[in-house]
Amino acid sequence: MADQIFVGRRKTSVARVILRSGNGKITVNGNEFEKAFPQLLSREDILNPFKATETMGRYDVLVNVNGGGTTGQAQAIRLGIARALIGINPDFRPALKVEGFLTRDPRMVERKKYGQPKARKRFQFSKR
Repeated sequence: MADQIFVGRRKTSVARVILRSGNGKITVNGNEFEKAFPQLLSREDILNPFKATETMGRYDVLVNVNGGGTTGQAQAIRLGIARALIGINPDFRPALKVEGFLTRDPRMVERKKYGQPKARKRFQFSKR
């Protein structure tokens, strides 16, 4: 069976995820999982779909992620892993759906407006 690539997105991050049966090794852009995401919160975020489906340590994960920061990348990987788990076993869908791992977070950065320093911040008003 050929490996299937599943895509996860968040903010400006795009993660391409491949799941293979194995012993739980996660590789992100050719690096170890711990090296790519030094923050514990990001690592837990990525592992949450496996905890929800009780498949911890059953699959090796190959991830290629780019764009955005570490939080956006971690959540993009989480979505990709959740979609890949459903691709392997559709019975995982209810458990992942309840936890909210299948919903693509639509929030994006608001664009900067002209005549203002940021999207909503205004320059200081001077009456005189």
